[in-house]
Amino acid sequence: MVSSRGHLLTEQNNPHSRNLDQLSSLEIVELFNQEDAKTLTAIGNARYEIARAIDLTSEALQNGGRLFYVGAGTSGRLGVLDAAECPPTFCTSPELVQGIIAGGEQALVKSSEGLEDRVEDGESAIAHHQITSKDVVVGITAGGTTPYVQGAITAAQKQGATTIFIACVSPEEVTVKVDVDIRLLVGPEVLAGSTRLKAGTATKMALNILSTGVMVKLGKVYGNRMVDVAVTNQKLRDRALRILQELTPLSIEEASQLLEKSGNRVKTALLMQWQGVTREQAEAQLAVDNRLSSQTK
Repeated sequence: MVSSRGHLLTEQNNPHSRNLDQLSSLEIVELFNQEDAKTLTAIGNARYEIARAIDLTSEALQNGGRLFYVGAGTSGRLGVLDAAECPPTFCTSPELVQGIIAGGEQALVKSSEGLEDRVEDGESAIAHHQITSKDVVVGITAGGTTPYVQGAITAAQKQGATTIFIACVSPEEVTVKVDVDIRLLVGPEVLAGSTRLKAGTATKMALNILSTGVMVKLGKVYGNRMVDVAVTNQKLRDRALRILQELTPLSIEEASQLLEKSGNRVKTALLMQWQGVTREQAEAQLAVDNRLSSQTK
């Protein structure tokens, strides 16, 4: 770990925005647009590592493990956000994908960046969540040096967990030993050091790809449809009904009746329709399919 962070890529001054305070509103927007394009390149350059992370994580979850995102500040909030989206999108339990942020829930709405400097807090978070060798821990830190994340990664490795590191600095600047090392090199920020900008955008993109890719591997998707969507509000119910109508010849009324009979589970409803079976039979078949899928990973 480095003692001074001034040399880090995420802390450097961006030559393209040195006159930021003199630009018009349109020029500010155009500058951001040009700089944000670099996030796509960063994701492309890290594609093999992200794909490896998908494979390792899906394998771990198939075998009873959990996925944890660990971060502080913006990085922590992005992890918590991605974890929170998994239950409604993929009908997962809240325990399957979890976000851990320095400072706890209060840090989600109130800046608590000072808490990121405590290595022991990161270690304690791993112990608190009883992380084991079955689990996957993703450490997220734009500058790569956050003590809270470093402590969590080290503690997770001691438990035998699979570890993934996401940072926006090169391995030469900050070296870590993990199972998958993802570097999103977006360059200096428009506002020097404000890693909620390009670094945050690229990190959000990487987490989107990681969690979605994992859920695809877990059978939560049919084609490009979220067939395990949790029907918890009217918007999601409408989406579920559209999926049923797109994949079956049912009318809106028939699809609604089928969804009710299935217990508001789209995958169950589809199997009931396609195979002419009861809800109980469909659920039993899905359980068998999940076990077979886990055994072949």
